[in-house]
Amino acid sequence: MKHIILATALIIGPAAADPAQVEAIKAQPKGSTWTFSVTLRHGDTGWDDYADGWRVETKDGTILGERPLAHPHVNEQPFTRSQSNITLPANTETVFIRARTNVDGWDQATTPFPLP
Repeated sequence: MKHIILATALIIGPAAADPAQVEAIKAQPKGSTWTFSVTLRHGDTGWDDYADGWRVETKDGTILGERPLAHPHVNEQPFTRSQSNITLPANTETVFIRARTNVDGWDQATTPFPLP
């Protein structure tokens, strides 16, 4: 009696990216520095998957300031966090906000923000 063995291959690709979405940005100058307030939305599920930061960049990707987020915001969506004392190069007209999650790292996309 011949036995037929059926094998099923399960192909698992990379998990679908779940980037944090930048919903709002506010910026206020204070002396020679700026305070940025960024509102993020992300499907935080707990410590295994959450938005863990955002940063302010120039068009060429130079990092001007960074705001780490120390814990998940499962029941607080969207949420806003601020960072002060960010110094911008002279004549900066637009900055770019990049969000991060602890699973996917820094998002490839940025959100442009024309300064007031």
